[in-house]
Amino acid sequence: MKQNLIITIGREYGSGGREIGEKVASALNIPYYDRKIIDMAAQKTGFHADFIANEEHRVTGSFLFNIATGGYLLGGMNPQMGLSLTDQVYHAECDVIKKVASEGSCVIVGRCADYVLREDFTCFNIFIHAAFDHRCERIMAEYSLSRDKAAETVRKTDKNRTRHYQYYTNRGWGAAENYDMTLDSGRLGIDSCVRIITDAVNML
Repeated sequence: MKQNLIITIGREYGSGGREIGEKVASALNIPYYDRKIIDMAAQKTGFHADFIANEEHRVTGSFLFNIATGGYLLGGMNPQMGLSLTDQVYHAECDVIKKVASEGSCVIVGRCADYVLREDFTCFNIFIHAAFDHRCERIMAEYSLSRDKAAETVRKTDKNRTRHYQYYTNRGWGAAENYDMTLDSGRLGIDSCVRIITDAVNML
């Protein structure tokens, strides 16, 4: 594998993209970044990590929204006047993503990483998807949800991810032309997806 290769993984909710990313990173013995990006962005901005986790897929940028959510700031002051809180979260995560990418090969899940790193880094961009029913079943099992609640959660999360990605990249979330590889984890299975990705990476 070439030095400093960044693997980015976009994923439909419930498709197992996070698990696939963790297993790929483990198989290649490289760092894995998902929730850790939130924690690092929290340190950078002064936002609570829970606030970043809740807001990172929003696209709201109004002045009134900033006032209404200002209590989430640890220091009580907006460190980047003129930017909405949502934009501040996005830019902080972009800075973190570029920092970890500059430090060496790694796997980064979500957060528009494929777009953020497109100009300055060698990336292998992957999108994981699966049939809606399959994803609902995974969410039902993982979170002990009813069928209706799981379906609602899958639809809502996918909608938020779509809007967030399109807002910041002006590209289609999940569109095949934006990725080097797309995989159906429902048909292939998690472990087969991991093998396909690691085999492909090792051929680069």
